[in-house]
Amino acid sequence: MTTPVWIIDDDKAIRWVLEKTLTRSGIRYTSFASADEALNALYDEVPKVIISDIRMPGTDGLKFLSRVKADYPQLPVIIMTAHSDLDSAVAAFQGGAFEYLPKPFDVDQAVALIERALAESGAVSQGDSEAAEMPVLLGQAPAMQDVFRAIGRLSQSHVTVLITGESGTGKERVAEALHRHSIRATRPFIALNTAAIPKDLLESELFGHEKGAFTGALITRRGRFEEAEGGTLFLDEIGDMPTELQTRLLRVLSDGNFYRVGGHTPIKANVRVIAATHQHLEERVRDGLFREDLFHRLNVIRLRLPPLRERREDIPLLTRHFLAKSAISLGVEPKRLTESAMDRLAHYPFPGNVRQLENLCQWMTVMAPGQTVELSDLPPEVQEGLDELGAAGSQDNTTVWTNGLTDEVTRRLKAGETGIIDELTRRFEETCIRAGLAHTGGRKVEAAQLLGWGRNTLTRKIQELHLEDNGEE
Repeated sequence: MTTPVWIIDDDKAIRWVLEKTLTRSGIRYTSFASADEALNALYDEVPKVIISDIRMPGTDGLKFLSRVKADYPQLPVIIMTAHSDLDSAVAAFQGGAFEYLPKPFDVDQAVALIERALAESGAVSQGDSEAAEMPVLLGQAPAMQDVFRAIGRLSQSHVTVLITGESGTGKERVAEALHRHSIRATRPFIALNTAAIPKDLLESELFGHEKGAFTGALITRRGRFEEAEGGTLFLDEIGDMPTELQTRLLRVLSDGNFYRVGGHTPIKANVRVIAATHQHLEERVRDGLFREDLFHRLNVIRLRLPPLRERREDIPLLTRHFLAKSAISLGVEPKRLTESAMDRLAHYPFPGNVRQLENLCQWMTVMAPGQTVELSDLPPEVQEGLDELGAAGSQDNTTVWTNGLTDEVTRRLKAGETGIIDELTRRFEETCIRAGLAHTGGRKVEAAQLLGWGRNTLTRKIQELHLEDNGEE
């Protein structure tokens, strides 16, 4: 009788955990310590599902996946890895993996995944894996793993993507990854921050201009759409784009043609557009600041990047990565953090998100006196902010976050923003709802009671805020 599930991992402990878990679930299995053993066994029988490690001596998981999919394209293969980086996830999906399971995993999650694979036919997407010496994105947090999976699934698509997230969360890095792992990877990746270009120059920057189109137009100039021909155009801070240019962008997305400024000949645009914003575009649509039809054109696939405070478990991983990256650029040995210093970073709020952490690692590489970074070696602002948080207690913690709120309101007022209360209230309610549901394991009735709402109010708020409603009643 054919064994339905094969386990392949050179780690005996991982095999043992999966074996015990499958036994409890009544699922028969066969275990292999290497992919080569499993390939030999495939001559005699073919299982219904394979769960395999990605990095093993001999034939690794990706090569094994390629061999299996070549001969048995419908056979679901689940790839496991302790190296939770973007390239592993994308390579697994491009190779045709059914799913990607980062270690350490929850055994119930693993069983549910295996049971789903047994019930469904495997995915048959083909592609070549790419390896990078330094991953563009890293993260073991569930929210980042979701982003990695989405990038993998989008690797063979031309679809428009809207990336949302706070400043510093890595939206351009995600756009680069989408391009690098797409079928347009050999063509240009062009990035443009629409908020950084003066309004009167943005049209020419995007679409180019003809000679003599305006004062100073001494030569014909190609715009970013032409520079990105065949590749990807990343439009950052799309929410700040002037209304008249929104109309022109909509026209390009609708019919694929545009005109240079002062031009009369249409130019075909063979470009994939990826847009990003830190703003809430639905609110800007309601306020008449962003075209609704353009929003729907851009919002085909939305990727939300979590702020660093929602993925604190990734801070040690990212810190080591950025310290290594800084060391390579300076030609020195990478610094190491003591346990107390790393713990301090893991509890710092990082309002500037991943970008702030990367800058901090560059600072430590240059400024920390020894090879090992002590708690006292961290920059004063990090220590001072954490001293406030650590010594204050719950009452003073309230003062800390209200002071932060005051700073945020002041910043927005100086920037000339309007509708500040509505925007911040939305973010406050969204944060409370996400935290409440996370605390109760998704049970809405319990979360509503803890938050001081009725269940119907919580349900309505989830719908109004466009939050994903996966909670239990």
